[in-house]
Amino acid sequence: MLADYAVRVEQSRGRRHPERPHAYRNDFQRDRDRVIHSRAFRRLEAKTQVFTRRYSDHFRNRLTHTIEVAQIARTLAGQLGLNVDLVEALALVHDVGHPPFGHAGEKALNAAVREYGFCFDHNLHALRIVEDFELRYAAFRGLNLTFEVREGIIKHSRDYSSNDYPELVEYMLDSQPPLEAQLIDLADELAYTTADLDDGYEARLLTLEQIRSGVPGFDDLYREAEKSYPAAIEKLLFNEALKRVLDSWAGDLIGNTQTQISVARISSLSGVRACDHRLVSLGASVEDDRRKAKEFLYQNLYYSAALASEKSDAEQIIGDLFSLYVDDPTNLPTSYQQKAKQEPIARVVCDYIAGMTDNYIFEQYEKHGGKKPEMVLRPSP
Repeated sequence: MLADYAVRVEQSRGRRHPERPHAYRNDFQRDRDRVIHSRAFRRLEAKTQVFTRRYSDHFRNRLTHTIEVAQIARTLAGQLGLNVDLVEALALVHDVGHPPFGHAGEKALNAAVREYGFCFDHNLHALRIVEDFELRYAAFRGLNLTFEVREGIIKHSRDYSSNDYPELVEYMLDSQPPLEAQLIDLADELAYTTADLDDGYEARLLTLEQIRSGVPGFDDLYREAEKSYPAAIEKLLFNEALKRVLDSWAGDLIGNTQTQISVARISSLSGVRACDHRLVSLGASVEDDRRKAKEFLYQNLYYSAALASEKSDAEQIIGDLFSLYVDDPTNLPTSYQQKAKQEPIARVVCDYIAGMTDNYIFEQYEKHGGKKPEMVLRPSP
């Protein structure tokens, strides 16, 4: 049963190119399936989340992270009476615009294009992918997703001004996104914060003692796990505590969001859009805990000395290849050389690099004379 404030598929604003209804799948289910079968989605398997494969094949990549976000988001959506089909489609598409090498790659690519008056934004790039770059259908370019999914791609994690982004005006930038889109941002935060604690611990870059003292509430939950499972090994106790952290955050998000909806007297989708703030949120104390856990990860993992050289490698590879392609577009594939006749070369090169997997960008770097980077050569710790 959908809540009164949920998005109803039968009230969708539709697709850019009208299509006949499918016999047994609604439009949001079809959007989900189109994302899953896209090249951009498949490429996520070979894109870094936090750790490159020099550490282990067991750690999250962009694809496994996306699947975890979808699982968490579906659960939350069901409890809130939201449209689970729309939420799942948004969760699966939310990271398709990311370049290789995770956030280090995005930072490097953005720095490269800024010299030419552009910027790189993975949400905007994701929209370009589903609107234009994917070529699967004879009737149209892109995936021809519904308005609600395209809107969620843009608005799930940040607000855009119509003055700064007039090309996005159709997405009602002056109104709030539906709760289904708002939910994705928090599901993403909960998923990667707990997952990165897990991978950091597995990689031995974070110690149990660091996590127990640095992540709010973790120590209490670890003690509870010790009492419940006195014979369990440390790793299993760690798993139990981390599972309870995620469960407590998810439960708080459900309860606090329901409270926010009630306080704001939201009873329709139009009410959600007209609200002066986002309604999907954690309670103040739990949000403070989540923020401190994220700060802990930045201080002890993301900006750690152990990963610094990998970030440096990523920046060098992307910077060198970007300059190479801009200076001599004949190094680009033929299709991108053709695009460069209609679009600025910096934009075309940015699109090409952003679509690369970690593996492919290594190949291209070596093909054009770059030395094999240390992130591949160094042995695992």
